[in-house]
Amino acid sequence: MADNKIKPFVPERAWRAAVAGILFVAFLIVDQVTKVMMRDAVSAGFTSADFIPGILELRFAMNTGAAFSLGEGFGFVFVILALAVVVFTIVYLWRAPLVSRLEVIGLGMLAGGAVGNAIDRMLFGFVTDFFATTFISFPVFNVADIGITCGAVIAFVGFLLSPANREGADERAEKAPRGGDSR
Repeated sequence: MADNKIKPFVPERAWRAAVAGILFVAFLIVDQVTKVMMRDAVSAGFTSADFIPGILELRFAMNTGAAFSLGEGFGFVFVILALAVVVFTIVYLWRAPLVSRLEVIGLGMLAGGAVGNAIDRMLFGFVTDFFATTFISFPVFNVADIGITCGAVIAFVGFLLSPANREGADERAEKAPRGGDSR
């Protein structure tokens, strides 16, 4: 009798590197471009404008803390933390025998956002924030914060759904493709 079980998709290292790398670069570029645009607009006299009326407005804020203005005054620590996130992401995606697609996607977003804010901290001593919710009281944020927050949630959900957490994971880990390398 043929085994009709559907095999879970186990991303090879090349796939992991490509997807995480593309998302890392995409979030980093979009984050930095939008921050440059906002700083240029502010230097030309911009103060605020509706982005999505009743929901979101564009308003410049200099954030010396972490995501959503938490941890003010610890900018250097957050730069080190961003580096640690990138190193963890690379090591984890390289070494883990079984990961889910969502883990790869989320970690790429998270790392791109972390580096985006770290660049601001190193260059300016603050992070450029500009998305302000108008329907609730919420800290002003940016594209990097979106990558960090959504990426962390997506990676966590992916970890919970990972093939490594399912029955028979040890056997699948031994058979998982390693991208052509030998251990």
